[in-house]
Amino acid sequence: MLKPTAEQAAAAEAFEAGDHLVIQAGAGTGTTTTLALLAHATRRRGRYLAFNRAIAQAAAQAFPRTVVCKTAHSLAFAAIGHRYAARLNAPRIPSWRTGVELGINRSITLDGRDLSPRVLSALVLRTVERFCHSADPVLGARHVPRLRGIDTGELHAELADLVLPYAGKAWADLQHPDQGVVRFEHDHYLKMWALSQPRIGADFLLLDEAQDTNPVLEEVFLNQRGHAQLVMVGDSAQAIYGWRGAKDVMTGFDGTLLTLSRSFRFGPALAQEANRWLTIAQAPIRLTGTDTIPSEICEVEEPEAVLCRTNVGTMIEIMKHLDDGCAVALAGGGQALRALAHAADCLIDERHAEVTVSTAHKAKGRQWTTVRIADDFAPPPDQEETDENGRPLPGPIDDTEARLAYVAVTRARYGLDLGGLSWIHHHPAGQTDDAPTALQAPSTGQPL
Repeated sequence: MLKPTAEQAAAAEAFEAGDHLVIQAGAGTGTTTTLALLAHATRRRGRYLAFNRAIAQAAAQAFPRTVVCKTAHSLAFAAIGHRYAARLNAPRIPSWRTGVELGINRSITLDGRDLSPRVLSALVLRTVERFCHSADPVLGARHVPRLRGIDTGELHAELADLVLPYAGKAWADLQHPDQGVVRFEHDHYLKMWALSQPRIGADFLLLDEAQDTNPVLEEVFLNQRGHAQLVMVGDSAQAIYGWRGAKDVMTGFDGTLLTLSRSFRFGPALAQEANRWLTIAQAPIRLTGTDTIPSEICEVEEPEAVLCRTNVGTMIEIMKHLDDGCAVALAGGGQALRALAHAADCLIDERHAEVTVSTAHKAKGRQWTTVRIADDFAPPPDQEETDENGRPLPGPIDDTEARLAYVAVTRARYGLDLGGLSWIHHHPAGQTDDAPTALQAPSTGQPL
């Protein structure tokens, strides 16, 4: 066991004092190691709630036996989800077919716009999905997605009146354990579990990746405050799943605020590049690299991984490397992308690949020795305004895009080829020498 850094020691001291903690932990700062340090220092029973199964399984190797490492879905399945096992993993069917089974069989006109059964069916299923991600006890108008053109208060209220009866019927259908017309998803039994107001038996709870927590899980976690010490850890700058209902629950958490800013993944050069994006995203911390790691920003001809912004960009990179005769693996992407990629019948397992191609979203939590950023990370569109020379002014960088770029540039350990993100060095927002402002720690410490 290497000597803990000053930041790790501060976290251990606050944990021993019984404080509820919220730990802002930058990329590669030893989150798992730090949480394991806390767990090993006590005989109390704990629960570690992981973002996904792979993280939970990896964490279990670091924690003592007094800490059970699970995902929230795993806890929910053991309590309630197993009753619905017969409905899980059913074949996917078009939403309009589900709508027909729910009684949606005709178009409806609202403010002069015809809403087809296909549109209404999709709205109903999306409404149920949004309800399941929320902390709300009942379905309501706020769960109905807004449609462009009819999204004013009065019109949306009329739309909600049309959609909610069918959404209620869909939710009622999901309560039947054996069969039903709505495809049963894992988030459905998670919501049922949350509505049961579960009590998680533990003396302390560790919530990892807290920046991407759905409100439904946030409520379950916070409800344990009366009997368990709560520790929330994550990186607000890596909150990149807002589009699917997640939110950064760390900023409003009532607890002692701590930071982990010393990255054990890379050296000062990559930390400086990361800080460029952290500044743009207005993140609460800045990183300090480890001096003994020889990281550099450079051109990488044969990267271990290529990170892409889009599915299209991912397919282009895969085909390009296949044409060059490389052994290629796909590490990230949705089901449609994986199906399309595997249709080429040329991809191999990562363990044997010369290059791994991934979406930046799926690369979160991963690291490689060398990384190249794909060309589909485009700069924001120029503004209509021009400078004194008549050249268009660069447009502002969206916070979401800045956070995704931060994730992408912090996956490399030694060599980072900025590639498609090189434009940031010529963008006004990227012209910063912002120095780390978080607590400076010694370069020695426990690696991730």
